[in-house]
Amino acid sequence: MPLHRQCVLFYVLWLERWKYLSNDIAGTRYGASLRKQIKKMEVSQHSKYFCEFCGKYAVKRKAVGIWGCKDCGKVKAGGAYTLNTASAVTVRSTIRRLREQTES
Repeated sequence: MPLHRQCVLFYVLWLERWKYLSNDIAGTRYGASLRKQIKKMEVSQHSKYFCEFCGKYAVKRKAVGIWGCKDCGKVKAGGAYTLNTASAVTVRSTIRRLREQTES
């Protein structure tokens, strides 16, 4: 087999395994806790989230802080790696609690 075919075959196999190996590329370098944090971040940014507008799990990350629903086409601003950051959830619950206090 010619050398360029071997390189192409290796590259194709590497691309197929990349989604499983993206965090394992580091090997034993950089420490376990940092590798775990990166793994958690990569899993959260590539997963699908629930869309409040259409009610489906179709929201995916478009860019840093920009999330879009594939079904209804709505675009929402969020966190860099997750749709809702912890501080945004806290602010939303505080606003809801204050609104309920003023209504009653």
